[in-house]
Amino acid sequence: MKPPIRIAVTGATGQIGYSLLYRIAAGDMFGHDQPIILQLHDITEAQSFFKGIIMELDDCAFPLLNQVITTDNLEVAFGDADFALLVGARPRGEKMERKDLLAANGPIFRQQGKTLNSVAKRNIKVLVVGNPANTNAFITLKNAPDLDPRNFSAMLRLDHNRALSQVAQKINVPVSKINKMIVWGNHSNTQFPDLSHATVENQKILELMTQDSDWINDTFIPTVQNRGSAIIAARQGKSSAASAANAIINHMRDWVFGTRENDWVSMGVLSTGCYDIPTGVIYSFPVTCKNGQYQIVEDLKITPSDHQRMQQSYQELLTEQEAIKSLFN
Repeated sequence: MKPPIRIAVTGATGQIGYSLLYRIAAGDMFGHDQPIILQLHDITEAQSFFKGIIMELDDCAFPLLNQVITTDNLEVAFGDADFALLVGARPRGEKMERKDLLAANGPIFRQQGKTLNSVAKRNIKVLVVGNPANTNAFITLKNAPDLDPRNFSAMLRLDHNRALSQVAQKINVPVSKINKMIVWGNHSNTQFPDLSHATVENQKILELMTQDSDWINDTFIPTVQNRGSAIIAARQGKSSAASAANAIINHMRDWVFGTRENDWVSMGVLSTGCYDIPTGVIYSFPVTCKNGQYQIVEDLKITPSDHQRMQQSYQELLTEQEAIKSLFN
């Protein structure tokens, strides 16, 4: 039996946590031969909600689950952690602008970065889920200077999965048949879901949809961009939970074990300067993963109109960084 790995999860008593923890414990994220220790964090006021979660984890009798630690202390939650899933963040309230959300959540991720830097394993992999995810990931890594910045990422996999699902339904094929989907940019409504390189069984999807350019521009792109808001409306105020948890599992499993052959996934990672996206932002690119490392897919042909969409999302990230630049010191 392998030695157990330590997985830290923040915001663990929330809706996403409730959908996520049991799947991690069942082996869906790191395999059905990998024992785990869950190190669960939430704010002091939420500690009482851990009781029911622990009772259900016990009642599942997961063979892989060696230990569960619950705490409101980040040093305990991140101590010797191999992986950190930063799910917890203040949700966007009514009449709250994006800059207000940044102001509320920025200090949270600043402290989490500092604590990770102090107590986590040096090769820890960190996935930021709490919104605004790209900029929160940047805040976290900037406050963890002793850790490898390539081990920090923001979650765009939910948007990637939404794009896959929309196209699969449109052309009536299983999601598993679609390869090389891309979602560029920020996890916001400026993101750009891009079908230019996507294939189904080695045929370009755009070649199958020559009569559907209006659907791509008028339905597909805005549906993916605004899907989060649509789900909140459909769930009467509650945001994506099960689909977000599933995307976390997809993201981490591919990052650790590798992407499918001849396929890409979308990850928010530190820009290297490719595609005219300057270094210094966490931006979603198409990547391949192997041996626990990701590699940005470079040198793809980008049309002028697509380049403009990509730049729009980059400019939004610059604006966000300007709003929270004091948190990098």
